[in-house]
Amino acid sequence: MKALILVGGYGTRLRPLTLSKPKPLVEFCNKPMMLHQVEALVKAGVTHVILAVSYRAELLEKAMRKQEDKLGIKITVSIEETPLGTAGPLALARELLTTDSDPFFVLNSDVICDFPFEEMLEFHRGHGRQGTIVVTKVEEPSKYGVVIYNGESGKIQEFVEKPTEFVSNKINAGLYIFSPQMLDRIELKPTSLEKEVFPHMAKEEDLYAFDLKGFWMDIGQPKDFLTGMGMFLKAIQQKNGAKLCHGPSIVGNVLVDPTAKIGADCRIGPNVTIGPGVVIDDGVCIKRSVILQDAHIRSHAWLHSCIIGWRSTVGQWARMEGVTVLGEDVEIKDELFVNGVKVLPHKSVTVSVPLPEIIM
Repeated sequence: MKALILVGGYGTRLRPLTLSKPKPLVEFCNKPMMLHQVEALVKAGVTHVILAVSYRAELLEKAMRKQEDKLGIKITVSIEETPLGTAGPLALARELLTTDSDPFFVLNSDVICDFPFEEMLEFHRGHGRQGTIVVTKVEEPSKYGVVIYNGESGKIQEFVEKPTEFVSNKINAGLYIFSPQMLDRIELKPTSLEKEVFPHMAKEEDLYAFDLKGFWMDIGQPKDFLTGMGMFLKAIQQKNGAKLCHGPSIVGNVLVDPTAKIGADCRIGPNVTIGPGVVIDDGVCIKRSVILQDAHIRSHAWLHSCIIGWRSTVGQWARMEGVTVLGEDVEIKDELFVNGVKVLPHKSVTVSVPLPEIIM
């Protein structure tokens, strides 16, 4: 079986992290974002993964080549010379996707969930039509395009873009499975699956909805990245709590790489991920934050809702909050207050920044 992952754009929503790495390689819970998807696909029987890429393809290809042998699969990079939207990349990869009559998966690379690929495949084969899209329940459907479908059969009737009154609380979760005939609907040009292809498929009764159980999050921007981390850690705790860190300084769900060092009298958690080679000095308090590889948090610093980039340093008694994101190799000097700030790579912050801004 095959899968195509829509890697696409520049990762602008996740800057400044994506100024150093392509978004699919940014670590989410100590593993490159895309690897969560690829490992789940392999578990479901996928042997060939196609990456639809339009930006920094060589970095992505190099990183995924290492995974090929490890996972025993084939990885192909399909490069778009010009961005082709969400449907165009399928037309570009048509020859790769139609070497047999098996259905294939298509995923958005920003999505994190419990990836029910085996169940999706069974459901898709059961209804026998051209397409299955995964739907998930949201609290505020007015922010999304919602999916109207038959609750028993799953047959999709229509899509309603950002409804002003309640019609459904189910939205497209960005995970699909298609039969190869579906590719006849797409030309090799910039095209949107959601706006141009799916409505026609629904009209012809060729599109079904698969209801996602459990958590789901689009982690393409910092605040959602942190929210998704909390959901993911909760799912780990429910399935295999031994993977999480436990100890006198740990509060709630915390994931710590074995090579990280944590000092005395700290309070770490809830909802914290600490990456490889991280050093946390004595008396540090960290809540709802991600500390990426080789970062150093000096004594008595206080962090809430932050992403600390690779090899960055947070000074003694510094206080950081409000979805602050440090790029790679950033230094925050001692005793500063930083709130809702994005700091580009290789910068040094020497004064407090009490209001959200971008430091370039």
